[in-house]
Amino acid sequence: MGKKKIISRRRFLKRATGLSMAAAGFPYFVPSSALGKAGNVAASNRIIVGCVGVGPQGTGVMGNFLRQKDARVVAICDLKKQRRQAVRNIVNKHYKDTGCVVYEDFRELVARDDIDVVLVATSDHWHVLVSLAAVRSGKDVYMEKPMGLSVEQDQAMREAVHRYGRKFQFGTQQRSNRNFRFACELALNERIGKLHTINVWSPGSSSGGDPKPVLEPDWIDYDMWLGPAPYVPYTKNRCSNSRWWFISDYALGFIAGWGIHPVDIAIWGGGDKVKTPVEIEGTGVWPSPDGVCDTARNWKIACRYDSGVTMNFTGDPYPDQWKKRYGRTTSHGTAFEGTKGWVHVDRAGINAHPRELLSTEFGPNDIQLVNSGNHVRNLLDCVKSRAQTISNVDAAVQGDIICQISDITIRLEQKLKWDHNKERFLNSDEANRMLKRAMRSPWHL
Repeated sequence: MGKKKIISRRRFLKRATGLSMAAAGFPYFVPSSALGKAGNVAASNRIIVGCVGVGPQGTGVMGNFLRQKDARVVAICDLKKQRRQAVRNIVNKHYKDTGCVVYEDFRELVARDDIDVVLVATSDHWHVLVSLAAVRSGKDVYMEKPMGLSVEQDQAMREAVHRYGRKFQFGTQQRSNRNFRFACELALNERIGKLHTINVWSPGSSSGGDPKPVLEPDWIDYDMWLGPAPYVPYTKNRCSNSRWWFISDYALGFIAGWGIHPVDIAIWGGGDKVKTPVEIEGTGVWPSPDGVCDTARNWKIACRYDSGVTMNFTGDPYPDQWKKRYGRTTSHGTAFEGTKGWVHVDRAGINAHPRELLSTEFGPNDIQLVNSGNHVRNLLDCVKSRAQTISNVDAAVQGDIICQISDITIRLEQKLKWDHNKERFLNSDEANRMLKRAMRSPWHL
C-alpha cells in the first residue's frame, strides 16, 4: 500500500482562530480500517494526537486516547530513549502498523501541522513550557496535573489558552466521576444546609535521596531534562518518579502533585463561596536537609474565606477525628460540611450524613454540573464542539493557585491575605515575590 498523509481534523472544523494549516508532512501507512470501514471512524474525522512525556502516567492517559475510535496517536516524545521506543511499540501494536513517530525534542512534535491535541505528561517543571508551545502552535492540550511551579506560570498558561482560543483539559480526572460530581451538587444545592467547612487531605511527600553527585546517565539528555531548572550535578535517581516529585526545583511536592485532586473538588463544590478573598495560614513538616528531597512532607493549612467558609487542607496522616467522622481511612478525600449534614467523597466511594442525602435527585431548577464519564472523551468532544471542557483552564488555575499559596504560607510561616480577583497577597511583599520563579536561560514563558 502506498504512503498517505495524515489529514488533520483542523481542516474540517474550520476553527474560529482562522489558523491556516499546511498539508501534513509526516506520512504513515493507512490500513483500510482508517478509511471508515469495519465500524471505524474515517481518517478525515479523526482527532490527531501527539504525546509529550510517556512515563507511567503519560502512558496511562495515552491508553485512553488509544481507546477512542475518533482519535489517532501519531507521535511520541520523551527524553528517555528506551521509554519512547517502548511506548511507540505500544502504539504501533494497537494500530497494527508502524506509523508512530518518535521525538526527543518536544518542539519538533508541536511544530507538526497535522497534530490537533498534545498530551503533556512530563515532569512538573516542564508542564507549562511544553503546553505553551503547543497552544501557541494552534493545538488543544491535555495537561497532566499539577500546573506550574509558580502563580506566574499558571497565569501565563491561562492567558495563552484564551488568547489562542484553544481547548484545555487539566488532569484532575475526578471531575469525570459520578460520585465526585454528586457530592459537589449536594453542596452547591445546599442539601447539606449552608456550607461552612471543607476538609481536604491527600498523601504527603517523601523524603531522602542520596545527595552525592554521580556520573550523568547515558540514557537521557540530563541538561535538556533540567531545562528551565537550575543546573545541579546529577544524583542517583534524580530523574525518576521516586525523587523529582519531591525536589523543589522540579515540583512543589504532593501539596500540589496530589493535593490538587481533592482541592479541585473542594473548588468545584465550593462554587462562589471559594472565590472571595481568603486568609491563609499553616505549618509544614520538612524533610531532613541531608537528602535531595526538600518539599513539605506534610502540612496543616487553614483557608478562611470572606464568604464565611473555611477550607482545611492537610497531608496524610490527617486528623483522626476526620477518619472517625467520615468512616474512611483512605489517604485522600474531600468533605463538605453544612448546617444540616455533610458529604465526603474519595476514590473508594461516597458517604454522607444523614444517609438519605445519597438518595437525592436533582430537578431542572437545581444546579447540575457537567456530566462526564471519561476525561479524555470529554476533551475530544469539546475539541469538536469548541465547548468548555470539564476541567478547563480557569478552574485549573483556581485550584492550582490554592496549592501554590499553601506552599508559600508554610515556607514563610506567615498568615497571609490573598485577593482572589487581583491574584496578589494583600499583606506581604515577600510573599508576592514568591509568585514568580526564575528560569534558566534560554527558557522563558
